[in-house]
Amino acid sequence: MPGCSAPPSLRRACADVEYPAAPRTDLVDTLHGVAVADPFRALENADDPATRAWVDAENALTRRLLDTPRRETLIARLSELHRVPRASVPAVRGERLFFLENDGTRNQAVLYMQVAGGSRLVAGERRDRDVLVDPSALDAGGTTAITVFEPDERGDRVVYGVSRHGSDVQELLIHDVSRGSTLADRLQWVKFASIAWWRDGFFYTRYPQPGAVAPEHEQYFCQVWFHRVGDPQAADRLVYHRPDAPEVVFDVDVTSDDGHLVITSRRGASDDAEIHLVRLKPDTTGPTDVASGFSRTGALPLVAGFTSGWHFVGSADGRLYFRTDADAPFGRIVRFDLSRLEAPAVIVAESRDTIVDAMIAGGRLIVSSLRNASSRLERRSLDGGDAQEIALPGLGTIVGLAGEAANARAFLTFTSFTTPPAILSIENDRAVPIDRVSLPFDPDQYVTEQVWYPSKDGTPISMFLIRGRESPAGPAKSADFRANLAIPTPGSGSATPVPVLLTGYGGFNISLTPTFDPSDFLWLDAGGALAVANLRGGGEYGDAWHKAGMRERKQTVFDDFIAAAEWLRTSGRAAPGRIAIEGGSNGGLLVAACMVQRPDLFGAVVCRVPVADMLRYHLFTVGRFWIPEYGCADHADEFAFLYRYSPYHQVKDGVAYPPTLVMTADTDDRVAPGMAKKFAARVQGAAPGDAGPILLRVETRAGHGAGKPITKQIDEQADLYAFLFSYLTRTSASEQ
Repeated sequence: MPGCSAPPSLRRACADVEYPAAPRTDLVDTLHGVAVADPFRALENADDPATRAWVDAENALTRRLLDTPRRETLIARLSELHRVPRASVPAVRGERLFFLENDGTRNQAVLYMQVAGGSRLVAGERRDRDVLVDPSALDAGGTTAITVFEPDERGDRVVYGVSRHGSDVQELLIHDVSRGSTLADRLQWVKFASIAWWRDGFFYTRYPQPGAVAPEHEQYFCQVWFHRVGDPQAADRLVYHRPDAPEVVFDVDVTSDDGHLVITSRRGASDDAEIHLVRLKPDTTGPTDVASGFSRTGALPLVAGFTSGWHFVGSADGRLYFRTDADAPFGRIVRFDLSRLEAPAVIVAESRDTIVDAMIAGGRLIVSSLRNASSRLERRSLDGGDAQEIALPGLGTIVGLAGEAANARAFLTFTSFTTPPAILSIENDRAVPIDRVSLPFDPDQYVTEQVWYPSKDGTPISMFLIRGRESPAGPAKSADFRANLAIPTPGSGSATPVPVLLTGYGGFNISLTPTFDPSDFLWLDAGGALAVANLRGGGEYGDAWHKAGMRERKQTVFDDFIAAAEWLRTSGRAAPGRIAIEGGSNGGLLVAACMVQRPDLFGAVVCRVPVADMLRYHLFTVGRFWIPEYGCADHADEFAFLYRYSPYHQVKDGVAYPPTLVMTADTDDRVAPGMAKKFAARVQGAAPGDAGPILLRVETRAGHGAGKPITKQIDEQADLYAFLFSYLTRTSASEQ
């Protein structure tokens, strides 16, 4: 039977595993004339005592199999690897930089202010930065994180959002920089906050107060409000909302002359947008009466129809700049003249590169784009001419740009597979780090290569491969670590077969570009290789690349990923039987679907917070936001293609699926944890006695992933690698 690939020793070990009995019924739905079994629906109810008991038993089983002496070694090395500074994209206000940074010794990133250009003397002490907000002062347990921040125009006050236990729900607070204290203002009912200061307050996005709508709708009906500093939230004014469109969410920006509020509306997670303008009275002075601070003309439509992606770039001289994929799948930059509001002029035309970000700084356009899934940067005039390329440190990713329209100082945050996210200053024709950091590894001991392989339909797909050099140095390159993988020292040459950890995403126009993850070096130092596939559904190659992997074309994404694994095997890059796949969220859907479709191809699977039930995902948390990407089973034609690949529904009895670790969190309010539980229970129930273990790990007091404390990250990564070292590497070449 396909997938029965575990060696005898592993079969005996797995035969001894007795899975906890999951709550099960004979429930069958009839959807569009099709009988659909859902035997583990009871697991959707996290509060049911039977579900809680089953989760406890599953966690106990996982702990029994993964809590080995090796795990302590992994935790020690992971703790060392995490001790590197990682910075967010900064915000620039005059000479002040505001940013989040974690030095690797803290559970959460700290909000700092730094004066650009050097240190200064404060109370007799030489400082190069000031701590504004340290989340550890808010929560000694380390589960409170700063999720967003936005300084006012002069950098005197900073709005920041905090999230607890990994939740998407945020509370907004205000820090007074000169006083060094947080004000009394507290703004609730906020998620995915967008913030824009104006005069003595700021616009922000939030959701209805509990009780204002039915409980099942509290995740929807996003609204734009204005808050004046010092007022209670009850005094805030509603500025804009769309009661006719519950899935619409908003981004807010204020033009550089304070004259207009720019509201970008999107349908859930879709990039397609509408743009509206609210004219702000330019002659308003003193404390703002927000009711009279807006023009009676209300919201003026600038872009309608939700047919293309639109992102506000900035404003200058009465003109608004946007990047868009309207009639330009790779993106272009256009400009509206506020005095006429006619069709926009094209400022930067579409090219072979995918435009992903842009800003106005010092009267110039700074444009970030992707070429073959790696970042490049250029500076242009506001008319789009005089293009000048700005050199980056190497193959990597611009995480974001930071600058002000009238400020010549401009910055970016850059990362790569071997470079932690760091702030760089844009200096003439190059970008240079503002700080020097020491690393617990030598970046020169690792090699990044980009290859292309054909997918099932012949489309070329790019993929990054990362490995150690022939004679890597470093404390983890020891016989003990190689013994964990049970492989010999690699020979010379990039084609030496080694265990490969393959990752992908393939959805929501999100690009997988070179990005730093300290835990990667544990795998690389043990002799493994990493592979990152740029699948259709992502944004690496423009809007058409995204659309080629969404809705009824989602199977294309799985075909791309399966083809990546096949290429790794047939090219000799991967050791036989030693390809592991890993993905989270939409990437969790990816690896779940691929392991169900091709269980023979993979030696192990790590499936994190997966969207695993494609027929019911839209009924939970913010699932309705994803309908533009996936489709909805309420419609017969969309049900048909969703059912064909829904991992939970396509598990087959009697198939020996590869060893699998399913991971979720009990307070994940983005991807409902019930889907991971149902999927794990279904695969456990389907597997024959000689199949590899199917383990479920449910994290407590944690969410979808954002804001997870470093201690919890290390625990999770230790389990991931303990699992791979225990099960992936037991498979021998002769048994494939």
